Amino acid sequence: MLPPRLLWCDPRPIPRFNRQERVTSIVCDPGFYEPTDEDDCVRFGYFCQAHDRPYWHESCGEGPHLVALHCAEHGPENMWPQPLMLMFPEGFAPPLSDAQLAWVHAENDAS
Repeated sequence: MLPPRLLWCDPRPIPRFNRQERVTSIVCDPGFYEPTDEDDCVRFGYFCQAHDRPYWHESCGEGPHLVALHCAEHGPENMWPQPLMLMFPEGFAPPLSDAQLAWVHAENDAS
């Protein structure tokens, strides 16, 4: 239902006192692990692919960030859209159609 590679970047302007560069999150990618209900992964973090290092707010490098959810066991993992992503769906790239967005909301409500 969703595109094979889906990104999200907060469409709101960066506050002028926040030096953080733009952060684009990889929601899903065909090469990433697809988590299942049977997984019991406990160690997660975020990894900035643009700077090739772990991502912490304002500390991984200069310039825009391309951040992926990273599991210690499986490596990069697809993530379900977060509440902030659903509040600002215009940040998805490629843009989601109304039908795709309705499907995402239905899946989120079911879980």
